[in-house]
Amino acid sequence: MLDFPLLAQKSSDIAFSISINGVVALIAGILILFLPRLLNYIVAVYLIIIGLVEIFNLRT
Repeated sequence: MLDFPLLAQKSSDIAFSISINGVVALIAGILILFLPRLLNYIVAVYLIIIGLVEIFNLRT
């Protein structure tokens, strides 16, 4: 008896990438829902980080 590989068995890789902006936005949104007073600090930290990335060209 001959052994033939099954054509239906294919290995497929799923490409998955996470954007740091998306993760930060999700975490910030959840925190703001539970602790609305954090909004000022979250926005301030986000703007500082974005400013540093732009000034020093820290993009990957």
